[in-house]
Formats: sequence, structure tokens, C-alpha cells
Amino acid sequence: MSGRDRLSPPRRIRRGAALTLVFAGVLVTGAATGSFPEPDAPARRTTVGPAPEATHEDVRAAAAEAMADGKSPMEAAERVVSRSGDRWGAVYSEGEYQEFQEALDGRYTGVGLWAGRERSGRIEVTRVQPGSPAAVAGIRKGDRLRSVDGRKVDGRPVTEVVSLLRGEADDAAAGTTVTLGLQRGTRAWTEKLRRASLSTDSVTVRRLAGGVDVIKIAAFTKGSGDAVRAALRQAPAEDGIVLDLRGNSGGLVTEAVETASAFLDGGLVATYDVDGAPRSLHADSGGDTDRPLVVLVDGGTMSAAEMLTGALQDRGRAVVIGSRTFGKGSIQMPTQLPGGSVAELTVGHYRTPSGHSVDGRGITPDLDVGQADGQAAVERAETVLSGLGDAD
Repeated sequence: MSGRDRLSPPRRIRRGAALTLVFAGVLVTGAATGSFPEPDAPARRTTVGPAPEATHEDVRAAAAEAMADGKSPMEAAERVVSRSGDRWGAVYSEGEYQEFQEALDGRYTGVGLWAGRERSGRIEVTRVQPGSPAAVAGIRKGDRLRSVDGRKVDGRPVTEVVSLLRGEADDAAAGTTVTLGLQRGTRAWTEKLRRASLSTDSVTVRRLAGGVDVIKIAAFTKGSGDAVRAALRQAPAEDGIVLDLRGNSGGLVTEAVETASAFLDGGLVATYDVDGAPRSLHADSGGDTDRPLVVLVDGGTMSAAEMLTGALQDRGRAVVIGSRTFGKGSIQMPTQLPGGSVAELTVGHYRTPSGHSVDGRGITPDLDVGQADGQAAVERAETVLSGLGDAD
């Protein structure tokens, strides 16, 4: 598995399962998307699914009481959330939540390199972002990363290496420095880099031989939907499309709906409840409904990516290939706490157009390829697309 020093989860991973995944697996960010009530709106128990034992009012009250007693309001809020049984509930410091929002906006603080771990445990640079501090310093794909600020990284999980690169333990910001120990062939050297605020490329496109365009969405950051539409406009009219959502752990629900609109001519995308009130999300009209479409998914496909997959599958727009998705179909709402921290609690669950509840179940692909490697899955998608084209 590989990763990079961007869009990593907020700090203090121990806070909950949500923080172990990119974007914390959050389906939406409340007022940031305009889809849900403002963070300071009164929060009540939802009637959808098993309600957590704590509401936003409970968490705010605990934080306020702790502050009045001269104790940490954030720690008090964390205790309430941890006892609530809310799997995706979390408490963020003000800085962490700001970082989280920046990630959803397609920005991150780092040096601009991706890292992967070899079977031997060695950490290798797998990609360098053009124009980044790492690129300016001449670091290349294939270079071995030996240490970060004097700490050896061999054998460490990639997530830990990412944390070191970002300086998460010290709340490092843009402008702070990090020293990397590197090796290329027999040459070993150290490089001191200054972290910077960088932009991500969450949507990438590649054209395969035979008239197939693979659109990979790593996460639903701001502008992802427009990027998918642009990719469709640039693709030759006769090309089939593979929408690769493998490893996509979610992001902004508005961007997932915008992506659905690129392939649908209006209609339902998903339904959900907040505070017991039923609501729905609809695609815009005028999407491309003619091209053959295959969606690739795996166990890392979750949240907003599952919502998109479910919409395209239920509406008969795409053939879904891969393995069962993660099963994260819950909705979190944020609220600001005394002291500036932010708590997010689950307030509901969404359903696909056919009424399928994703939470805890995931989405079953039309064609299960099991543990097939990445290339094998793409090749299977190409085969399916050729059949869909013949059917047209």
C-alpha cells in the first residue's frame, strides 16, 4: 500500500476509527457543503439507524463544564464521544479541523512526494509532485527514503512515514523544515526541505489502447466534479469510460453528486434523513448517458464514493466491477465547542436510489473480481466495455 504527505487524516489517530482513513471517511462537512444545517444549529437525535448515546448538546455541555473548572474542554468532549458508541464520532482541535477543511478544498501541507513500502520494508519515493519542494531539490521517483528528521523509516507503515513528513506530532505548518535521509544507487545524502501549502490532483485521466479512458478519482475534493466533466469533454466520442473509485474514501458529497450529474440525465442520487426529516439528492440534467461506463471499486471505496457507485448501479448506468465496498453510509454533523475545538457526531444514514442501506453492508459489485491486482481489474473492465459497446 502506498501513500503520500497529503490528505492524511487529522492528527491523534487514537481518537477513533474515522481518523485512520483519508478524510476520516466523512460523507459531508455540514455547512461547508451547504447540504446540511449550520454547525451551531440545534442537534437532535436522529431516527435513522442506531442513535448514538450523546448529542451535540451533550458534548458542548461537557466541554463548557470542563472549561469552567479550568480543565481541557477538548479532552472532556473526547471522553463523551468515546463513550457514545458512535463509530465515526470524533473531536478535532481548531487547527486540525482547519487542516481537514483545507484537505477537502484540495490543499495540503507537505513537501510533495509520495512514498511506498517495498516487501523488504524499505521506503521508496513513488512519485514527486512537479514544482513541489521535493521536486525543486531534485528528489526523483525510485529514490530510497532512509530517514525523516533523523528517524529511520525502514519497516514503518507508510501512514507513519507520512505523519513524519508532515510533522504532525509538532503541528508543523507551511514554512517549517524537515530533513530527509535519501539514497540513490550507492549515493547517500541528506536534504533539508521547507514544507509548503500545495494543491492536490484528486482526478487523473489516462487513455488506454482500444479507446478506453480511465478516470481515477482519489477523493472528492473541491472541483472534482468539474474535473470529471472536463475529462469527458476531452475524451473521443467513441471511447468507453472506466471510473476508478478504488481506494476513494469519500470527501465532499456535493462533488460526488456533481460527478453523478456528469453521467446521468437528472434523477435521484441518494436519500437520507437528518433529525428524522427525509431528504434527497438529485443529479442535474444533461449528463452523458450514451458512453459505456464501468465503475471499479474495492474495500477502500467508501462514503461519498459508495453513494456515487450506488446511484450509477441502481440507475442502470454502469456495470460495477471489483470487490465489496467498505460500507460507510453514515452522515456526520460538525459543531464548534467552547475553546475552539470541533465535534462531529453521526446524525443519519443515506440510502441508494433503490433504498439500499450502505452502512455496514457496502455495495456488492455486478462482477466480483476478488483480489485481482489493479491491472487485471482494468483489463476486465476493458472486456466488459467492449461488450457494452457491441450491445449499443
